[in-house]
Amino acid sequence: MDVTTAATLSGLAGVAIGATAILAARFTEREQRAGPPTAEPALPAGVADVLAVLRSSGIVLDSSDAVVNTSPAAVVHGLVRGHELVHAELRHLARQVRRDGVIREAELDLARAPAGQARTYVRARVAPLGSAHVLLLIEDMTAARRVDEVRRDFIANVSHELKTPVGGISLLSEAVLDAKDDPEAIARFAGRMRVEADRLARLVTEIIDLSRLQTVDPMADSALVDIGRVVGEALDRTKLAAEDNRIELVAVVDPGASVYGDEDLLVTAVHNLLSNAVTYSDVNTRVTVRVSRDQDMVQVAVTDQGSGIPAEDLGRVFERFYRVDAARSRSTGGTGLGLAIVKHICENHGGHVAVWSQPGHGSTFTMSLPSAQRLPDIIEPEPARHEGTP
Repeated sequence: MDVTTAATLSGLAGVAIGATAILAARFTEREQRAGPPTAEPALPAGVADVLAVLRSSGIVLDSSDAVVNTSPAAVVHGLVRGHELVHAELRHLARQVRRDGVIREAELDLARAPAGQARTYVRARVAPLGSAHVLLLIEDMTAARRVDEVRRDFIANVSHELKTPVGGISLLSEAVLDAKDDPEAIARFAGRMRVEADRLARLVTEIIDLSRLQTVDPMADSALVDIGRVVGEALDRTKLAAEDNRIELVAVVDPGASVYGDEDLLVTAVHNLLSNAVTYSDVNTRVTVRVSRDQDMVQVAVTDQGSGIPAEDLGRVFERFYRVDAARSRSTGGTGLGLAIVKHICENHGGHVAVWSQPGHGSTFTMSLPSAQRLPDIIEPEPARHEGTP
């Protein structure tokens, strides 16, 4: 390398080093003027105390949508998991409010759990909180929504199902008037009127019972219930109908089976299954109710020797007003609500009901309920003995 080239390269290197030093000095000066990074503003005083006592769900998000504080209800209802707001719909509302500072309200239909099908209906109010936080106040409207749905269903069911007995009574009353000079015809028509009136009364009672199960928490006053006593009461209620149809009732009961719940409702559920079995069984057959238990569950299984249920109907037998044999249900006074009531009673007690059936081989309906965990007996300590005490 000649002298001229070496000198040129040395000059360029010096210029590069000098430029780098100038840029580093200016960057340092800018950092010193800017000061340390700005921390996220603290929550306004008292917010945490208010959230702690809220019965509704209150959630505070920071500028990155992370949950920085929440009320216990928000965690219980599955709205918050760790430091994350679970539902994208709520995060979208929060970002809109953060962007323009305008308070927003919305009613939302949210999934109760990521993997489940249950829904929860909420009313959300979202507002800015200070300069960097957003506050979400969320009211659970599921119960109110359920009441509205039950009311609509009630009206639809009444208008559809009450037409038959009401129309029948009306026609029979006209027939009685026309046959006023025929005592035998009057007696026959009066008997039919009595049948339709009984059916109407039973239908109204079961609609009211089903509506109550869907709107009121029957477990609010739950107590320890002996399932053996429940089955005994249900058998007593079914005995007369079984004798009329020459059907034998058999019970096999584990004497230690018990659950927490409402005894009257559980008797209704078992009676409905027994009554259904008797109704759809042939004469001179047997209906068996069997109670068994394991560590976690109590099972109440009602088995008949009837004609069975077709496979295409098995998935619908617990629907309200669904009848496998509509003609037979009308002739026996069935309302189509008995199994729906059983389903809701089981669900309200934390359990479920299932059915096995095969045409020509009868059916088995099984209620599964959480077994009551009995508390151990408390042993009173012996009184302390002192020296000199006999």
